[in-house]
Amino acid sequence: METKPIITDTHAHLYSEEFDQDRDEMMQRALAAGVTRFFIPAIDSAYTEAMYDLEQKYPENVFLMTGVHPTHVKDNYLDELQFVEEELKKRKFYAIGEIGVDLYWDKTHLKEQQLAFKRQIQLAKEYQLPIVIHCRDAFDEVFAVLEEEKSADLFGIFHCFSGTYEQSLQALSYNMKLGIGGVVTFKNGKIDQFLNKIDLKHIVLETDAPYLAPVPFRGKRNESSYLVNVIDKLSHIYGISAEEIAKITTENSKAIFGI
Repeated sequence: METKPIITDTHAHLYSEEFDQDRDEMMQRALAAGVTRFFIPAIDSAYTEAMYDLEQKYPENVFLMTGVHPTHVKDNYLDELQFVEEELKKRKFYAIGEIGVDLYWDKTHLKEQQLAFKRQIQLAKEYQLPIVIHCRDAFDEVFAVLEEEKSADLFGIFHCFSGTYEQSLQALSYNMKLGIGGVVTFKNGKIDQFLNKIDLKHIVLETDAPYLAPVPFRGKRNESSYLVNVIDKLSHIYGISAEEIAKITTENSKAIFGI
């Protein structure tokens, strides 16, 4: 009997308060759907304990990142970066993320966001880790930092990629894979119109749970089991089986995270 391919969610905030009432049930639904690898991005030091609790409960399935999310880069960002550096000395992480620039909510800390992004890229190189990039309304600003830092040892994932075809090529030029999730199922998501021009070897799957649920759950809380809806959409876009999509994207995730 052929075993079903493993599905990897490369980006899910499963420690979020939104799952406090039913986290174990949510995890069981994901595991039952074949999603057995979860890579967990950091936001800031306030969430660290919740992340460690999640890892302790699902040590075979949950792999943690560390970093400062751009929307949490405030006046105390140097303290937060210091915290990340201390954690990196203490234990194993699988990526520095999510890091980057977000100008959607607030533009007042752009300079600090870019400084924090740059510093965290340097940490990733130092620890030979991938980066996971958050970019919202800020492609030019993110690309400016990547241009300065690009090198053979810089690699990672452009999380929740929602740019144009040209921007996707630019992202790939920095050794990034594209994180594809619920947005690909949206009528106005646009990326579904050019994604088949991008070789599947550059794609990884993600939910960004609890955010950005795919159709038919759009607007509701997202969870990792919904990744099968994203896979179905990609199967349609690429004209290959869902199993093949799962297999290739999980292999891609192994290449990035080394596990």
